[in-house]
Amino acid sequence: MLDLSRLRAIDFHTHAEEPCGCHADDGYDDLQAAMARYFRAPWQHPPTIDETAAHYREQNIAAVIFPVDAERETGYRRYANEEVAEATSRHPDILIPFASIDPARGRMGAREARRLVADFGIRGFKFHPTMQGFYPNDRMCWPLYEAIAEAGVPALFHTGQTGVGSGMRGGNGMRLKYSNPMHLDDVAVDFPDMPIVMAHPSFPWQEESLAVAVHKPNVWIDLSGWRPRYFPPILIQYANTLLKDRVLFGSDWPMITPEGWLEEFAGLPIRDAVRPKILKENAMRLLGLSSANERKEIP
Repeated sequence: MLDLSRLRAIDFHTHAEEPCGCHADDGYDDLQAAMARYFRAPWQHPPTIDETAAHYREQNIAAVIFPVDAERETGYRRYANEEVAEATSRHPDILIPFASIDPARGRMGAREARRLVADFGIRGFKFHPTMQGFYPNDRMCWPLYEAIAEAGVPALFHTGQTGVGSGMRGGNGMRLKYSNPMHLDDVAVDFPDMPIVMAHPSFPWQEESLAVAVHKPNVWIDLSGWRPRYFPPILIQYANTLLKDRVLFGSDWPMITPEGWLEEFAGLPIRDAVRPKILKENAMRLLGLSSANERKEIP
């Protein structure tokens, strides 16, 4: 049960990692090590879901947490959504479970999405076009989007270039073109009632991201994957004004710690009335949670 009145923030972007050594030796450890160097992450091995929950509980921050189903494109073994949901269910006071399904799974993926929402309490879905190797506006995605729209839960999309594959030979085979936020404009048109969250400051397409979010009222932005001191001024300007009700705190744990992100965010020129919206209130509204002075159990 989330005690929303006591939480100081809701982190909308954290990654579920398997215990080191529990997955096949398929190169995933090399990717994680390269990302840790890029972000200067403070851990030796990626934290488990239980370790993530303990860290966030200590920080008094709730976390949306998810895997990434990139098995087809990368060869990295899929961390099953059911496993993630079951692990997350041990920490209902602090973790909010999302799932991830490769859109190339087609109608099978759509059936899985419906089952995960109905039977496992999944609250949203994560997509990573760069890792999963697809354009978000490819019509093959539509059956899965239809299932998500029916469920009324958010679809969270990686956008822009962050640290994944950075510095690795050939970028680890990952193509940045898939994560241009403008591809999501088509999705927002055809699924106007599906909440769409564009993750990260969308470098090098920041203005495209802002344009889509301003134009399409079902589109949101999370601020994960970048330390706040690097946010471009135009992003801060829009977060303070036109998009103040649709911008979300996100860290990109475990690469960036929530407390480190919040410390830098405190130094940004964000208006006093807007700051609590970004840190917690917007996420509460998007997730359909109760007001800050009530307790609500996530089903």
